[in-house]
Amino acid sequence: LFDDIKSDAWHVAIAIELFHNFTLIHDDIMDKAPLRRGMETVHIKFGESTAILAGDVMQVAAYEHLNKINSATLRPILSLYNTTARQVCEGQQIDMDFEKQQTVGYKEYLRMIELKTSVLLAGSLKMGAILGGAGERNQNLLYEFGRKLGLAFQVQDDYLDAFGDPGKFGKQVGGDILANKKTFLLVHALETASVTQLKKLQHLLSTEAPDKVADVQQLFRDCNVDDWALQVKNQFLDEAFNHLEDIAVLSGRKEPLKSLAQFLVQREY
Repeated sequence: LFDDIKSDAWHVAIAIELFHNFTLIHDDIMDKAPLRRGMETVHIKFGESTAILAGDVMQVAAYEHLNKINSATLRPILSLYNTTARQVCEGQQIDMDFEKQQTVGYKEYLRMIELKTSVLLAGSLKMGAILGGAGERNQNLLYEFGRKLGLAFQVQDDYLDAFGDPGKFGKQVGGDILANKKTFLLVHALETASVTQLKKLQHLLSTEAPDKVADVQQLFRDCNVDDWALQVKNQFLDEAFNHLEDIAVLSGRKEPLKSLAQFLVQREY
């Protein structure tokens, strides 16, 4: 976006991907998830102890790659990486805390997603801007682009978990419903459902009936949660594109990011 790709970018990109997969391995343990990307999760295939250690080693390996970049950019990159990593872990803890709460407000959920999901995308983009020699304003605009795109991504992820095609999604459809996880869809349904719908939804959340997923899916549709989610996703995407548009570089250089953004929010897996 700002310059030709530098060799340091590969080390930073590998570090980010190692960190990301480390968080996914540990997240799957906490969620007791059986599938990831259409395959058994690490803790299911190799056991929890091995999965925990594998994640830990991936984090160490991430720092090894960061330590290889030019000293001129090491400090700002490392500072942003550490801040991002801490925020992701904070977001995961908040997400776990939500499981013990009866109700979670929309703004509370939004903040959790910003920490757990959006800051990783935003921070990754800003690290690239730092390596590319972008000015502070452009760095911050790119960060905000990533933050809003991360929110749109999570709306799509929550939507796919409830309504995705099992053959394409790569994870267990309805997994969040079975686990009573707070999602964009559930939070909105709890806030907008009628008295009758709310009573039915609360009953479903307290049971492990065999038709639970199908019944909650139908209730979401009755509350128009599916349509609302798509509208909110597009709103976040529009806000992301507004930040991208304000970045002071030739418009043609922005096209790969636009294409990536469209893919992330239109994917079916």
